[in-house]
Amino acid sequence: MPPVSSTASATLAAKAGSVPVGPLPGDHPPVRIGRIGVLLMNLGTPEGTDYWSMRRYLKEFLSDRRVIEINRLLWWPILNLVILTTRPGRKGKDYASIWNRERDESPLKTITRAQSDALAALVEDPRICVDWAMRYGKPAVEDRLKALVAQGCDRILLVPLYPQYAGATSATACDQAFRALMKMRWQPSIRVSPPYHDDPAYIDALCAKMLADLAKLDFEPEVVLASFHGVPKAYLIKGDPYHCHCVKTYRLMREKLGWSAEKFQMSFQSRFGAAEWLKPYTDETIKALAAKGVKRMAILAPGFSADCLETLEELNVENREYFIHAGGEQYAYLPCLNAEEEGMKVIRTVVERELQGWQ
Repeated sequence: MPPVSSTASATLAAKAGSVPVGPLPGDHPPVRIGRIGVLLMNLGTPEGTDYWSMRRYLKEFLSDRRVIEINRLLWWPILNLVILTTRPGRKGKDYASIWNRERDESPLKTITRAQSDALAALVEDPRICVDWAMRYGKPAVEDRLKALVAQGCDRILLVPLYPQYAGATSATACDQAFRALMKMRWQPSIRVSPPYHDDPAYIDALCAKMLADLAKLDFEPEVVLASFHGVPKAYLIKGDPYHCHCVKTYRLMREKLGWSAEKFQMSFQSRFGAAEWLKPYTDETIKALAAKGVKRMAILAPGFSADCLETLEELNVENREYFIHAGGEQYAYLPCLNAEEEGMKVIRTVVERELQGWQ
């Protein structure tokens, strides 16, 4: 057997959980290496539902140039003098209606933590450390990257939990991670998991979860609507692939289900401002369905990996009211994959595939 190299020795030591890197001057603690980090990243959440917590969160979110591409000279007064004066109160009430009071946090934070914990329980390699972070709010991406490095992770896989790529989601999450890396003298090696909008594991999970949830209803929907988060149409024209990814997810789901385009429809929600966004709009679609005589419908959000304000309040409450007021009778919101078995199969599949060659 050939002698074990110093690199191999470090790797073996890493498996044992301790990897000091030679003698260091002074009182400097030993540096740990040889472990692999997996950082799940989601959008973000306010720390509370009060005005100032909401204002801090909205300011960070709406100041992101990836999210709002309007000229800064025009956007600054609109944001600071109008939106951040009026919107925190309204959005705070919406968050309060879905708030996890037991943990005093938003459902998105609760679910993302649960996804991280579930993935950590599923991985078999003791060298792998799983953590989670939010692009906006806490836990901060920079803080969690530092924590992984401190545990000896010299290789880190970033996993943006957005099935469909968009500059305003996947890209800005990576931007935040790269900004943190710019401050590090010794950077870990980085991989970024790609979007998984057409991954068979994802399509299978969506369809299986949806059919299981539909089977629990006490009525049969005439229409099932797949609602994706919207973005300004201008982003599509500039080259953002998000619209194409959403349409492909919808098409693959419909093909697997064998449903007609009338039975299974798609739309885009959460538009903000006066500019044209991706169409058809979810709220207008729901009102039109009821106006045409549809009495029973169900809605799901395939583009969200975890339930959040846009699903639990916007889809389950606000759009339910639109349907009922327009003449509909029975309406069901079908939850996201979250940290349930089907959802964790997807995340595990993505992570295991992207870690190949590192394990």
